[in-house]
Amino acid sequence: MGLWNNKKIAAILILAGTGLFICSCVSEARAEKRLSPMVSTGALRLNDIEQYASSEPARAIHLIGTYRTVYGEDSPHPEQDLALNERLGILEGLAIQNLKDAQTLAISEKRWEDAASLARSLGSLGIAVENTGMEPDFLLEDGKEKLAAGDNLAAFLSAARSHVLKPLDAENALLFLQRAAELKQRRAANFFLSIIESQGGSFPKELGLFAKGQDSASDMIKGVVTVLVNRGYRIQRGMGSPDWVLGSAFFVDSSGLMITNYHVIASEVDPSYEGYSRMYIRLGDSTSPRIPAKVIGWDKALDLALIKAEVKPEYVFSLVDWVIPQVGDTVLAIGSPGGLEKTVTRGIVSALGRRFLQIGDVIQIDAAVNHGNSGGPVVDTEGRLVGIVFAGVEQYQGLNFAVPAERLAAALPALIAGGKAQRPWFGLAISETAQGAEIIYVAPFTPAAEQQVTEGSFIKSINGEEVRAPQGALIPALQDRLFPGRPGELVSLETSDGKHRVLQTTVRPEIPLAEAAKKDSRERMAAALFGLILTPSLNRGIAPAYLVKKVVRGSIADEAGLSEQDPVSIRGFKIEESDGYALLDINVKKRRMGYMETYMRLPAMLDSPDTL
Repeated sequence: MGLWNNKKIAAILILAGTGLFICSCVSEARAEKRLSPMVSTGALRLNDIEQYASSEPARAIHLIGTYRTVYGEDSPHPEQDLALNERLGILEGLAIQNLKDAQTLAISEKRWEDAASLARSLGSLGIAVENTGMEPDFLLEDGKEKLAAGDNLAAFLSAARSHVLKPLDAENALLFLQRAAELKQRRAANFFLSIIESQGGSFPKELGLFAKGQDSASDMIKGVVTVLVNRGYRIQRGMGSPDWVLGSAFFVDSSGLMITNYHVIASEVDPSYEGYSRMYIRLGDSTSPRIPAKVIGWDKALDLALIKAEVKPEYVFSLVDWVIPQVGDTVLAIGSPGGLEKTVTRGIVSALGRRFLQIGDVIQIDAAVNHGNSGGPVVDTEGRLVGIVFAGVEQYQGLNFAVPAERLAAALPALIAGGKAQRPWFGLAISETAQGAEIIYVAPFTPAAEQQVTEGSFIKSINGEEVRAPQGALIPALQDRLFPGRPGELVSLETSDGKHRVLQTTVRPEIPLAEAAKKDSRERMAAALFGLILTPSLNRGIAPAYLVKKVVRGSIADEAGLSEQDPVSIRGFKIEESDGYALLDINVKKRRMGYMETYMRLPAMLDSPDTL
């Protein structure tokens, strides 16, 4: 009887041990599965690719790259490898030819922006387009055509974009100088005059005298208005009070176009807003009439909006003669703080490269800025546009920020086109390290996911050009490479794992990581949102367990004191999209604290600036 009991006990122990072993294996397998990227390739049937080669050649080229990435040497038809590769090559050649034909057609129809877009796509493939025309040539033609049509703002912007890519010749620069002088836009005239002088070109003396003059602050305040958005009445504790949004705006074209902040006019265009909303501008003080205004285009990611009123401004700010300031430079902020119209405050540039917006960086200034200044211009002592006030920190007097004028100039063509601005998107979250821009997350169902861009690799080049930037400015520099393009264009991406891919960009989601969180596991989202890169743990238990593989420098996880090899288990994950944040609940045993187990809740904003 005793022997039988001993055997029974031994069997139970063996079964229990086997159960623990099975449980551990299952748990580890579950952890690995939850950390694995989702398979999110598009249609890869060759017949579909063949149809795209004619109708959507850029899409076909992207899918051919995806096909080769997914299958590589492990083709689904190994016995037909040679025939398959030959067919892919034929389809690729057909798609490229159709891209060239589309560009030729755009040129013949004088759709210069389309021709420039196709030139960028062809250039990403390494295909010379000198015979049909280069991007700066198309932009210049677009500028001259719009100048003839009286579309002055778009004309000046196209000419300036062309000049950045290939210097304008003196003859063409003189055309734009003459128009700027006719419109009394001194800073724009100065920009085109400097091009002529740099080439030793000639120009009428009176144009030179006008362009080299300087506008005073009293001149510039005539181009700044107060923006009033009436949102009806707000009910609080049973009492109603008028609900007005107050901001500033400044004229950028004699037709009545103005720049302001998106958050000032959000109720005018936000589909989630339910209520009354009417927008007006006021040219003078509170006794001046309110003039109805409308929204033309907006870009929430940059907090910018283009609005219009039927008025003829006395002063227009130039968007081609902007300047990148240096820390310590003196600046003037113009606006309507608290509704006090035509207020000018003076300060300095306190810092550059602050990361507060989804795309790019912003300027910190110490010029006095208050409620109502939002959307007003920031200029230097020569009258050149430096930025657009977009925020201040109420608790800290003098801590104020402005969107750089450089980014406004790049954003404006999409705003002029009207509606919600659409920006290109790869689907990557990146981290700046000493080695470069590391890809820490690839969002599912994005161009990068379709072509299986490797997490943990580094970005080497975009469109064949290595991106260099000072410390802390690498991610904005990478974003600037994508920003001017259109969604749907082809862009080449080279990574440190030796892969060279050509991807077709898609439309950037309004809040990229919120969209990704709806499709991906919480374990993978920990990297993009909290800077917490995990790997499966061998710890035995029912629930998946992890070890911290890496902590992104400066991330939420880094600030919380987590470090490599800390054991972690995830207890909860919550997305509050309407409020713009995410919460991650974890149990962690910190090595630096003797593996004492701690419960932590990590918060993160969803509109991360570290995405591409």
